[in-house]
Amino acid sequence: MSDQANRFLGDSIGRTLIKLIVVSLIVGFVMTIFSLTPWAIVDGIRDFILEIWYRGFSALGRVGDYLILGATIVIPLFIILRLFSYRR
Repeated sequence: MSDQANRFLGDSIGRTLIKLIVVSLIVGFVMTIFSLTPWAIVDGIRDFILEIWYRGFSALGRVGDYLILGATIVIPLFIILRLFSYRR
């Protein structure tokens, strides 16, 4: 059972818990700096869906803008990371 849990988690249960606690603290700190709360994120998603509904799907153009903007960073990073891992 322990080997299956370690394989699923990628490390021992204790180390995984410590990593999750540290990352949670860092993410919580960053969210506090930017004044983000879980409810603000949920409200933002809800408002986005309502805006799509009320504006008759013309707001979907923003999704395309977000997609292209994100892809300008994600795609080159993906290619660089794959090239570096290909040498191994």
